[in-house]
Amino acid sequence: MIKETEITCLPEQHEDEDVLKNIAAAALNIPPKRITGIQLVKRSIDARGRKVLYRMQVRVYIDEPFSPEIYTVNYPDIKDAKPVIIVGAGPAGLFAALQCIEMGLKPIVVERGKPVKERRRDLANINKQGLVNPESNYCFGEGGAGTYSDGKLYTRSTKRGDVNQVLKVFVAHGADEDILVDARPHIGTNKLPQIITAMRETILNAGGEVHFDAKVVSLIVEFDRIRGVRLESGEQLLANAVILATGHSARDVFDMLHRQNILIEAKPFALGVRIEHPQEIIDKAQYHCEHRGEFLPPSYYSLVEQVDGRGVFSFCMCPGGIIAPCSTDHGEIVVNGWSPSKRNNPYANSGTVVQFNLEDVKGDVNDPFRMLRFQQQVEQAAFAAGGGNLVAPGQRMVDFVEGRVSADLPKNSYLPGTKSTALKEVLPGWIHNRLQKALPAFGKKMKGYYTNEAILVGVESRTSSPVKIPRDKETLQHPQIAGLFPCGEGAGYAGGIISAAIDGINCAIKAGTMI
Repeated sequence: MIKETEITCLPEQHEDEDVLKNIAAAALNIPPKRITGIQLVKRSIDARGRKVLYRMQVRVYIDEPFSPEIYTVNYPDIKDAKPVIIVGAGPAGLFAALQCIEMGLKPIVVERGKPVKERRRDLANINKQGLVNPESNYCFGEGGAGTYSDGKLYTRSTKRGDVNQVLKVFVAHGADEDILVDARPHIGTNKLPQIITAMRETILNAGGEVHFDAKVVSLIVEFDRIRGVRLESGEQLLANAVILATGHSARDVFDMLHRQNILIEAKPFALGVRIEHPQEIIDKAQYHCEHRGEFLPPSYYSLVEQVDGRGVFSFCMCPGGIIAPCSTDHGEIVVNGWSPSKRNNPYANSGTVVQFNLEDVKGDVNDPFRMLRFQQQVEQAAFAAGGGNLVAPGQRMVDFVEGRVSADLPKNSYLPGTKSTALKEVLPGWIHNRLQKALPAFGKKMKGYYTNEAILVGVESRTSSPVKIPRDKETLQHPQIAGLFPCGEGAGYAGGIISAAIDGINCAIKAGTMI
């Protein structure tokens, strides 16, 4: 017999199998000796009361052998099957490729950047020398932006598809099974490269293709139907379905579509800064104690405030994390955050941004690049304020709110370095002013948050794509080009690893129906 129940325990008890058996037995009113095993279904931390507790949904095996599920992958041989071209090897592209294989189609993945492990040299050049390779950086390359920016798997996109299906694929390729049960699952930047490599090997072993340093420069279209893609090398790849999963920073792809008179649209996004605190401040506020101890993970937070009719909110919060330089071209500053799997760095950072609409940005309402140009202008202003070499403008939190240039900046995790700057010289006034009002309000919601020990680093500007590639709601095809499937974050239909993966799966399913 198998029964599910919810149990609670103290942090120091949450991995003690005997204690958990006793708690589960009491909850089910049975003797502990009848329990042969306990399988976690969901696990979360409840820090609302004076005592921090673990809450766990568990599957209890009673009077029968304990046999938890084993996650494996078995894909068919599709070497000679009909091809689907997938542009981009981020989460949308990789999961689209795996879904194609499941349906008996041959994915041909083309990626402008390098294999995941080879990207490390280019990331080292970004961090140590401030040198950006426009084809290989934190955004471009195998695994996409998520590989070297944390691997957070939390999503609210549960209605778009099966989140658990995506998580099981990660586990089958080497991720820890904890991601299946944790309320806020996370893989870690240190572990993602080998998982992404394993996913590529699955694609190749099944007979699919993966091409690196393969930049698409045009689509091959005949009579309003896709026929393939043309690479920068001059090579043509032909197929009757193309899934365009190029990520939110592939600006040249938007240029390519516009040149070919393929419809794209301006899209609003959110913009602001990345804020970093000492992790101990966040732990103290969230766990109501002086020291977190060894049985609790570094704490996270989520904050939101309405200011003058616009939402100001934290997102992509990285406990025990690092602020990373995520520029994709020369002369611009873009910051993001990531954490290793243990989240054991001394700082906590989070994007803190202002949501805005198309009417907030001046310009031709019919210009599809209006929001992209606005994004570029802010990123270039941040670069200029930092003085070059990807040094980022920074300001202490209270100084920012009270309008003072910081006399100095606290130690922080941003490796290229920070320069004390009045961020009002970088951020548009209507964003700067809303952030000024929101931060003290956040401090009232979370004790210790509003402090000059925190640093604001600019700019967090790649929250989502500034351009949308339209598609039909039912077929997921571009309204002008049959067989072209705009997909993932770069097309404006996802916002994170899980939602991008689900969108890749959905696009692959639709592509399969027309081939």
